[in-house]
Amino acid sequence: MTAAVEVEAPKVVDGLSADEYHADRSSISSSGLRALLPPGCPAQFKHDRDNPPAPKREFDLGHAVHTEVLGEGPELEVLPFDSYLTKPAKQARDEAREMGAVPLLRHEWEQVRAMADAVRSHPVAGPLFKPGSGIAERSIYWTDQATGVRCRIRPDWLKPAGEGRLIVVDLKTAKAVDPAALQRAVYEHGYHAQAAFYLKGVKALGLHGAQEPAFIFVFQSKTPPYLVHLVELDFPALTLGAARNERALRIYAECERTGNWPGFNDRITYLPLPAWAEKRDQEEYS
Repeated sequence: MTAAVEVEAPKVVDGLSADEYHADRSSISSSGLRALLPPGCPAQFKHDRDNPPAPKREFDLGHAVHTEVLGEGPELEVLPFDSYLTKPAKQARDEAREMGAVPLLRHEWEQVRAMADAVRSHPVAGPLFKPGSGIAERSIYWTDQATGVRCRIRPDWLKPAGEGRLIVVDLKTAKAVDPAALQRAVYEHGYHAQAAFYLKGVKALGLHGAQEPAFIFVFQSKTPPYLVHLVELDFPALTLGAARNERALRIYAECERTGNWPGFNDRITYLPLPAWAEKRDQEEYS
């Protein structure tokens, strides 16, 4: 980018619905950047962006917990059924989705309430999400100076922490929340890149005050007793995440400039076994 290029100013958009936010094609989100990098690729990213998938039931629980804890999100429609095996149940589910609501069976609704109660009763997470103490689902836009790419984030919760510090909070449900499981999840899903991107966004808007902002993940298990584990990533993890974001931004900028969205390769690839597989087979068959 050169100084002659007009850069759209950073901005906060309040009152924007989640559907409107995700439908934006003039900017890229953290999940979009992560989709550009392995195991994804630009071609798959563009296809998914141009052909948004239908809502998946596997995400309903997480969306519902967000709504209950944050007080912001899609409407929850509790259906008077125990399963979707009957035609009336399926029809009620489909009608709820058409209205933009998250359909929940009776036992799913009980689970959502129990999970939200577990968050509220946690000694750290409870006060963190205290109603009125933060801002939920705020849409933030800025332009990356190095590439000219318009970026966007939508933090679950922005929490002023006193002394000019801002805490950016992200609530996630998970199968397991022990340290080893969370280490794998953070790396495999690129959550370290998400944290770095969100911190960059709030700093671009000057929302963080006099101190460096913090990013905290609140992970919650999907099984009783719905354990809560709060995580703040260390500096090396955030540095690696920022490097991934920079790489993805360059790829996105080049794809937008050329109109070429490549797949994994356009030639035959020489593919060895992964190092762990070679080692295991050598030990077993040598």
